[in-house]
Amino acid sequence: MTRVVEVPAHFDDRTFDQFVRDYAASDSDRLLFDAHATQWASPYGLVGLLAAGQAQTERRGERALLTLPTDRDVAHYWARAGFLRYAPEYFELHGKAPRVAAAGESDVLLEVTPVRGADDVHGVVERIQERAAAILSHELGLEAQATMGFAMALSEACQNIVEHAGTGGWVAVQTYHWRRTLKRRVVVIAVADAGVGFRRSLEPTQAKRFGDRWGDASALEAALIQGVSRFRDPGRGQGLAGIRRYLSRWSGKLSVRSGTARIAIIPSWDDDVPLAESLPDFPGSQVLMIIPSQHQ
Repeated sequence: MTRVVEVPAHFDDRTFDQFVRDYAASDSDRLLFDAHATQWASPYGLVGLLAAGQAQTERRGERALLTLPTDRDVAHYWARAGFLRYAPEYFELHGKAPRVAAAGESDVLLEVTPVRGADDVHGVVERIQERAAAILSHELGLEAQATMGFAMALSEACQNIVEHAGTGGWVAVQTYHWRRTLKRRVVVIAVADAGVGFRRSLEPTQAKRFGDRWGDASALEAALIQGVSRFRDPGRGQGLAGIRRYLSRWSGKLSVRSGTARIAIIPSWDDDVPLAESLPDFPGSQVLMIIPSQHQ
């Protein structure tokens, strides 16, 4: 039996749980991801959709189905953002897939890119550093030293896949005008995988300490607030706690979803909730970072 999972018309971090609710209810069926009516998808939506397709393919041993957006401009963006380069690995595509040169316009800082090992992380950081430096300093008005922190945040988020996921993942970076509340330009980094997630990754070293409280939410709290890592070596990097410190300095937002919980560090310009529990279950972890322009 094939079950339909609707891709929201406006597909981003705000509608991701709606998407996951359909996805989580269809454990044993072949899935048809229906994006024909999708009008916009953020980097978070695109990497999340790839993670869903990857999880389904690995679980069932066959590709899911995906109906592409009928809006030509939307399908064109999906191609330009690099999504359609990797989608055929996990989806049987239905609809017209436009052929375009990926990252042909300046708003796509880093097209959808796979992260499967440490070499991929280094490659991602190298590819984006020069382009990001110009955007961060000229468009967003950040100090030059902020670009070093940006590279660190990007690297740590990707390294999280390598160290915790047990499978590959995806990263995408874009800059656009944040109309919802901020009315400024932002850089958005989205990283997603369909691996084991924070709870299972940290369980061997942390579950006993938390006792009955142990779960997806407490695992996220340990990683983000307490700076816990499954690696005891202090030279392993700064992890999510380092990302949190960097984003706080620039009034940025950090949101991390894993399993049935999501934790967020929320700047004054956003109205998200700090902790959401009992969400529909989704494999792996999904990280969103937003850095706003410092220009008023």
